[in-house]
Amino acid sequence: MKKIFPALAAAAALGIGGALYWQSSVQAAPAATYVLLDGSSKTTADLKGKVTLVNFWATSCVTCVAEMPKMVQTYEKYKSQGYEMVAVAMSYDPPSYVVNYSETRKLPFKVAIDNTGAVAKAWGDVQLTPTSFVVNKRGEIVKRYVGEPNFGELHQLIEKLLREA
Repeated sequence: MKKIFPALAAAAALGIGGALYWQSSVQAAPAATYVLLDGSSKTTADLKGKVTLVNFWATSCVTCVAEMPKMVQTYEKYKSQGYEMVAVAMSYDPPSYVVNYSETRKLPFKVAIDNTGAVAKAWGDVQLTPTSFVVNKRGEIVKRYVGEPNFGELHQLIEKLLREA
């Protein structure tokens, strides 16, 4: 019990200060197909060669809606340098709400609707929103955030990954 308590205390402290995140051994981003709002689709393989943020969100998620303007600013700041973002709406989010939100907020990045929940399942059975994954140019997950990321830290990570070959 003594060894477990400090880990729980550390996790609780992280939760108070911002998003919880896990960084374990590097693993490949899962194969998934993203059905975009325009009817086209992208696969995880299509994203290789770019630093990508895959963000699971919902229009009913207060934190998701609050972080979205910062996601837009981040995308605008780095898109010309090889940064990509895919915002994956959860399966329980009505598609009409996702389309309305995306159009009224003029979201500049790719927005996908995960009708069947297959994309969330492929990414580790994501259920909490927002959950975001940072993927390097080689298609490897380098960080997972549950909750709103610390955007200063996220920007530093994106810049580091953009510099890598």
